[in-house]
Amino acid sequence: MTLSRVIEALLFSAQKPLSIREITTAIKSAEGDPAGAGPNEFARVREAEVAAAIEQLRTEYVEQGGVFQLIEKAEGWQLATDPKYAPWVRQLFPALKPARLSAPGLETLAIIAYRQPITRADVEAVRGVNIDGVLQTLMERGLVKIAGRAEIPGRPLLYETTQFFLDHFGLRNLDELPNVEELRRRDLPSARSVADAAGSATPTATQES
Repeated sequence: MTLSRVIEALLFSAQKPLSIREITTAIKSAEGDPAGAGPNEFARVREAEVAAAIEQLRTEYVEQGGVFQLIEKAEGWQLATDPKYAPWVRQLFPALKPARLSAPGLETLAIIAYRQPITRADVEAVRGVNIDGVLQTLMERGLVKIAGRAEIPGRPLLYETTQFFLDHFGLRNLDELPNVEELRRRDLPSARSVADAAGSATPTATQES
């Protein structure tokens, strides 16, 4: 029995991604061989050893070119079927096919992802339409959540993406978003800039006369 095989068993049995710390804790907490062969030989394993064993296991899967692969997600490591087998595996879970987001939903989600935390009014300033219904849908699907309140008059709610958003799109963190730095720096309309523009365009009493 090797450390990498123990880790493989944990990842195969887990219902969610496991972090290095979770894997280490599970290994160290085992009470020993139930067949009576001896105590837990990995009771003093360290996180660095677990990380090295995971890397070894991932390399093995790549070299063998088998059905499974070891992938890193936002919440940790997970054993998964190679995507090329998806058309067949998907037939086992017809009820779990995720509903696709509409174009307005994707646009709204993209704005929040790149500019979070952001207020509803600022998202609407970019899109030019009311997003109440779309925002509610994104929250119901667990892709967006409330992140607090902005420190501006009225203290509107701020919104940001969730851990499920990262997992759903296969991202470890927000820095893996495409062209993230370029889009974060790009100037976009905000609720305040739109209001200021509207105010400057409104004729004054003197001008009207």
